[in-house]
Amino acid sequence: MKVMIRKSPEGQMSAYVPKKDLEEPIVSMEKPEMWGGVITLANGWQLELPDLDPGTKLPITVEARKLAE
Repeated sequence: MKVMIRKSPEGQMSAYVPKKDLEEPIVSMEKPEMWGGVITLANGWQLELPDLDPGTKLPITVEARKLAE
């Protein structure tokens, strides 16, 4: 699924899923650099992100995979 990852001016990371019109804060990341690991959203969803360069600029839209709940 397409997911937009962005960072607020306050530094809070969030994920927006256009198909679901859902925006949730990212509450945990498997890897400190986020890319290539699993992130957890405030609503409990877990998304596996693609491997990207740690210096990737935000906001960015990526193809993520939602893991089973």
